[in-house]
Amino acid sequence: MADDISYTTEEIAQILKVSKLTVYDLIKKGELSSYRVGKQMRIDASDLEAYKQKTKNAGKGTEAPLAVPSIPLPSPGFPVGGNRPIVITGQDVSLDLLAKHMEKHIPGIRPLRSYVGSLDSLISMYKGESDIVSTHLLDGDSGEYNLPYIRRLLIGSSYKVVHLLKRRAGLYVAKGNPLQLGGWADLGRPGLRFVNREKGSGARVLLDEQLRLHGIQADRLTGYEHEESNHIGVAGKVATGEADVGVGIEKAANIVDNVDFIPLIQERYDLVLLKKPENTAWIAAVLSILNSPAFQNELRSISGYDLSMTGQVLYET
Repeated sequence: MADDISYTTEEIAQILKVSKLTVYDLIKKGELSSYRVGKQMRIDASDLEAYKQKTKNAGKGTEAPLAVPSIPLPSPGFPVGGNRPIVITGQDVSLDLLAKHMEKHIPGIRPLRSYVGSLDSLISMYKGESDIVSTHLLDGDSGEYNLPYIRRLLIGSSYKVVHLLKRRAGLYVAKGNPLQLGGWADLGRPGLRFVNREKGSGARVLLDEQLRLHGIQADRLTGYEHEESNHIGVAGKVATGEADVGVGIEKAANIVDNVDFIPLIQERYDLVLLKKPENTAWIAAVLSILNSPAFQNELRSISGYDLSMTGQVLYET
């Protein structure tokens, strides 16, 4: 899919027929969104297309901005005239939409996306490496999402937890569900071929908690060690017959052919915003975006999201 394509800086330079230094300059100025995979800078095809459209439309009329608070110029440590990077971690497409709205409506910042799982996102915030993290982590004992993990991992930090959306999670099975799988307990059935998510992802935590609650030993699942880095990858392995079942969200099943989805739980997808004095203004602006009709209407165009609580502050230290 085009949305899954990303390029290196060298490939962007070739596509735009400019030097690699020019590409780095565009990234530094915040005109071209990027993120890091290890030591390598990557640019999504959608961000490249957005940059091209923005340059084509330069000088043309633009729609009125949202009524969000303006934020100050970059804090000390960033070049004069530059934009302050705001790192947003997580893998859901809703975060890409949020980053684009922030870039459009909040002056003085440069949203950067980091595509990592929920646990790694919280750890990156604890280390001071991210500003907004997303999380969908189920605590099996309490049945509560996110807050038990946030409180344990962000000890000593000041933060605000804001609800983004709810979405259904469950099992991917082959079209028609030939093995008649119906719930978490069925994962203990002998002979099932499983495909897993990477450690630290919300789907992996959901699976491990359900296995624990149902008394199923992980090492008895054939394919438990077979990891994919996203929901589409898991659904794709089931679609091609390489696995019988995997755990993920409903949206991926709507994208991948030859896969059915068995909904088992509605998970809560929340944002954690790191509170610092220099973050106060842009946090207020993000809350305005989350509660704006423009942002929520764009999210409604994507099937599988419950936005009934979007923008509500759930917890604050």
